[in-house]
Amino acid sequence: MSAVNVEPVSSTGPVLETTRLILRVPRAEDFDRYAELFADESATRYIGGPLVRAAAWRRFLQMPGAWTVQGFAMFSVIDKASGRWLGQAGPWKPEGWPGNEIGWSFHPDTWGCGYATEAAHAAIDWAFATLRWDEVIHCIDPENTASQRLAQRLGSRKRGPGRLPPPHQDAPIEIWTQSREDWLAQRASHTASA
Repeated sequence: MSAVNVEPVSSTGPVLETTRLILRVPRAEDFDRYAELFADESATRYIGGPLVRAAAWRRFLQMPGAWTVQGFAMFSVIDKASGRWLGQAGPWKPEGWPGNEIGWSFHPDTWGCGYATEAAHAAIDWAFATLRWDEVIHCIDPENTASQRLAQRLGSRKRGPGRLPPPHQDAPIEIWTQSREDWLAQRASHTASA
């Protein structure tokens, strides 16, 4: 796993850089690809279902708003080589959420390329170092095997069933988790074996 370079926080928020990716605060220019992701039935199956463009715009605004109000939210994940928006990944904790989540959602044309793993690693490193979280969770639908596999690659373990706040209280989720100590130990063992 490659090291993550973290640039200083600017007036628009932090920028994280990995081997292939740039993670930054969402910008209006990201919206077209975001709307494509949220219009796709298979991509949104486990995150509330597809949205028409106007509804996708309102949802898109949640992340920049959370950055402004909370000082953190999911990053837009950008391909360094092309500048293309690939998806979003990072910290997420709305009111009533069951814990400090690192979440992700990626455009279907990026699936299978390892971008989600690379972005989630960078986001977890940032959340533990900058937000000083003691634990991260991932709220995953029990049928979403792709996200379960990603959580396992990240070193998270299934804690068990969880519950989201209204209006999502009926959505089935399992909580996957790991502590800061587990994460740092795992990162140290990867560095030592590299």
